[in-house]
Amino acid sequence: MSEVEIEWPWQYSFPPFFTLQPHPETRSKQVSAWKSLILEYCQKNRLFIIDVREAHQLPLFHNSSINRKLDPSVIISILSELSKTGNAAALDKPRHRWEVYWHTLEEWASMIYEYVCDSGMQNSVLTLFELAQGDDVQGRDFAGIHTDVLIKALRVLESERKCELILSDEDQGVKFF
Repeated sequence: MSEVEIEWPWQYSFPPFFTLQPHPETRSKQVSAWKSLILEYCQKNRLFIIDVREAHQLPLFHNSSINRKLDPSVIISILSELSKTGNAAALDKPRHRWEVYWHTLEEWASMIYEYVCDSGMQNSVLTLFELAQGDDVQGRDFAGIHTDVLIKALRVLESERKCELILSDEDQGVKFF
């Protein structure tokens, strides 16, 4: 997949942006700017998973024009901050792999259910592929959603009794109510 060009904020060209700042107020603004930048970058590039061990390969964390990279420990701390607002989740104990949600799981769930209702598909079964990649969902915010993120969003709907997941070896689908 090719990179989608985003408009980098002014801080991105400012070398200290790539070093966690010691002053609490400055650090707070810096972390806030990083959180916004990560969510925007992931949304524009449809990036659902970040592996911190490979993050330096992304322009997001490596500005080659000023020869600066964000340290992996800082990336983890910013992703941890995003997890507090429901915008990220660690996928492993050492916190190397992260899912990033530019919409929270609840927001994804709401969008999917709205689509199902608008399309009159309650009481029908859809495959996860149809829901994420099907022709009918193209142009929707959730088109192309990573399967694991989709399942987590559907679990939110399942807890609200709006659907039932069907996850067997042969079938991966969901019945909506």
